[in-house]
Amino acid sequence: MEVVMKPDEQSMSLMAAATIADVIRRKPRAVLGFATGSTPLGTYGELIRMHREEGLDFSQIVSFNLDEYVGLAPSHPQSYRRFMEDNFFNHINLRPENTNLPDGMADDIEAACRAYEAKIASFGGIDIQLLGIGANGHIAFNEPSSSLGSRTRVKTLSDKTRKDNSRFFANAAEVPRYAVTMGIGTIMEAREVVLIAGGASKADAVAAAVEGPITAMCPATALQLHPHALVIVDREAATGLRYSYPSERLKVTKD
Repeated sequence: MEVVMKPDEQSMSLMAAATIADVIRRKPRAVLGFATGSTPLGTYGELIRMHREEGLDFSQIVSFNLDEYVGLAPSHPQSYRRFMEDNFFNHINLRPENTNLPDGMADDIEAACRAYEAKIASFGGIDIQLLGIGANGHIAFNEPSSSLGSRTRVKTLSDKTRKDNSRFFANAAEVPRYAVTMGIGTIMEAREVVLIAGGASKADAVAAAVEGPITAMCPATALQLHPHALVIVDREAATGLRYSYPSERLKVTKD
């Protein structure tokens, strides 16, 4: 696990976007894993800028999102499909047919989860997966006690997660109780993982994920075992860390 501490959320987002852009430039047909929530918005904004001003090309990219609420239609204002369209997909040249999210409206959700896993595999797996982290240490909607080898499935959302997400809904009662989520095992199969965390509310989760013991009670700790996991945090999210970390990635040059 490589940890980089940035001075603020903007510089954190710029670094995450640059890391993803490097993958796209190296591999125009890359498979990208995306996340929702407020944390990735700065990263998506920078990728949009790169597309418009620098010609970053998403036309051959295939994307898979981490999760979706159960029971919310794609057109629902708080569905993650709608979030991605409004905040990212509609502003770049990523083909709609190449965007994939779990199906929270499927009649047979277990079959839909198996199909989602199979579709990821059919494209050769995810090249780089963007992650946020919940205040309780969850990644995607893998809540504490989730199996570290889990696959795409339905998860019951914790009261803490539903409370945190209630700011996006009219009231807490409207927050769905279930979501379809990639499993931790699925996430760990991505060739690269980039986790971003900003703000003091994430400090405890970041400290546990980076420096704590590997445990299902803090699902993000599984990333300690990933061979190419990059954790980018801003100053506030880093306040719980005991050790100091660089502000840039280590660059190794070969003669």
